[in-house]
Amino acid sequence: MLEFLGDQILYFYGYVVFFYSTLLIISYVMLLVMAYKYSTGYKRWTDDYIRHMVDSTPYVPGVSIVAPAYNESKTIIDNVNSLLKLEYPNFEICIVNDGSKDDTLQKLIDNFDLVEVPFEYVEHIHCAPFRCLYKSINANYRRLVVVDKVNGGTKADAVNAGLNVISNPYFINTDVDCVLSRDAIYHCIFPALQDSSIIAVSGTMSMSNGSTISDGVLVDIAPSSEPIPLFQDLEYKRSFLVGKMGWSYINAMNNVSGGYGLFNTEVVIAAGGYGTDSFAEDMDMLTRMIAYCCDFKRPYRVVQIPHTCCWTEGPGNIKMIYRQRVRWGRGLIQLMDQHKRILFNPKYKRLGLITFPNTFLFEFLAPVIESVGFFVFLYLAFTGAVNWATFFLMFAAIYTFSLMLSGFVMFYDYILGSSFTSSKSYFKLLIAAVLEPVVYHPLIVVCSLTGYYKYITKQKAVWVSMERTGMKQAKK
Repeated sequence: MLEFLGDQILYFYGYVVFFYSTLLIISYVMLLVMAYKYSTGYKRWTDDYIRHMVDSTPYVPGVSIVAPAYNESKTIIDNVNSLLKLEYPNFEICIVNDGSKDDTLQKLIDNFDLVEVPFEYVEHIHCAPFRCLYKSINANYRRLVVVDKVNGGTKADAVNAGLNVISNPYFINTDVDCVLSRDAIYHCIFPALQDSSIIAVSGTMSMSNGSTISDGVLVDIAPSSEPIPLFQDLEYKRSFLVGKMGWSYINAMNNVSGGYGLFNTEVVIAAGGYGTDSFAEDMDMLTRMIAYCCDFKRPYRVVQIPHTCCWTEGPGNIKMIYRQRVRWGRGLIQLMDQHKRILFNPKYKRLGLITFPNTFLFEFLAPVIESVGFFVFLYLAFTGAVNWATFFLMFAAIYTFSLMLSGFVMFYDYILGSSFTSSKSYFKLLIAAVLEPVVYHPLIVVCSLTGYYKYITKQKAVWVSMERTGMKQAKK
C-alpha cells in the first residue's frame, strides 16, 4: 500500500511539473513577443525628439534625485560630481548622509562649500531623527542639497528622510555609487509628460563591473571578466529587456528597481513611503503604490523604458551574491506574506489577477518546485526508475530554450542600441548563457530557499554593505 501511494504521489508530481513547466515556457514566449512590440514601438522616439519635447514643455516638472550615502568617503565626491553633470532643466540632488561614521559629511561640506541652513522639517513619513540640512554657497552647486540624519539601518529609512525634504512632484531613487546616463531624467520624465496616470517609470539598468570611468562618466562600457558579475549582467538584461518590458506592455509590472526609478512623489508619500522593515523595499513600495491607487479608484500606469539609464556595481564574488540573494529571497516571501490579501483579489485589478499570481507561481514557488524536483530525480535515479533517453531529450530541449531566451535578450539589447562599447563584448555574455543553467542558477535557488528559511524561522537579519571593488579609472 505504501509503495502504491508513493508511486501515485510521484506520478501526480510529474504531471504538476509538466504543466508548470509548460505554463512557464508559454509565459516566457508571451513576454518575448510583448517586449518586442513595446520596445520597437518606443524606438520611434529618438533621443533628440525626446529632449526637444521635454525642453519645449511650458512647465517642465521638477525632479529630485534622492541618493542615500553611508560611509562613502572614498568615492562620494566623484559620485556627486557625476550626478551634477546630469542634463535636465529643473532638477535637484538630495544626498542623504545616513549617519556615516567616517568623514563622508565633512568631505561634502569641504568640497561643495556647504553651509547649514534653517529648515522647517516636516515628517511626512516616519524615519530616524533628522539633524540638519546643508546647501552650497557656490552657485555651481546650487542643485545640491545634503540631509544629515541619524542612521536608520536601511536604505529605505534614508530615502524616506529625503522624501520629507524634497518638494518636486517627481523623484528618482538611486544609489550614490550608481553612474547615470546624462539624459536619464529626460527619458524617464517623457512618459509621465505623455500620460498623467503614470506613477512610476523604470529605467533599464546594467552592470558597471568591467567598465571604465573617467571624471564621473563611463568611457568604455564592457562586461566583467569575473564570472559572478557576468552572470548577473545577463540576468539584468533578461529582467529589464524581456520581463519588465513585456509586463509594461500590459501594465502589470511588479517591480521598479531600487537602483534607479522615477516615482510620483505624492503617491509614494500617500502610500506610506518605503517600508523600513522590508527586505524587498522596491517591490513592496510599488505594490503599496498600486494598492493605494486601486483602493481610491485612481488610474495608474507603471512603465519600463528600454533606454539604459543607470550602471551599478554588482557583487563581485560568491560571498556577496549569497548575501544579496538571501536578502532578496527573504524579501520575496515577506512580500507575499504581508500582501497576501492582494493575491487573486479582483479589487486590485492587474496587480491581484496577473502580477501577484505570476510572482507567486513563477518567482516564489519556482525554487521550491526545482529543489523538490531535484531530490525526486535523485531518488528515481538511485532506484533505476529514470528513462535516460527521455531525460536527456527533455534536458536538451529545456537547455536549448534557455539559450534561445538569452540569445533574444542579447539581440534586443543590440537592436535597441548596444549597452556595450564593443559588439565583441556579447561573446562573454554568450559564454555566461551557456554556463548559467548549470553553474549560476543552482546557486540562486539555494540562496532563495535560505532566505525563505530564515524568514519562516524568524532569524535576526543583519544589513551588510556590499564590498565594492570600484570601476576601472581611465588613464589621464
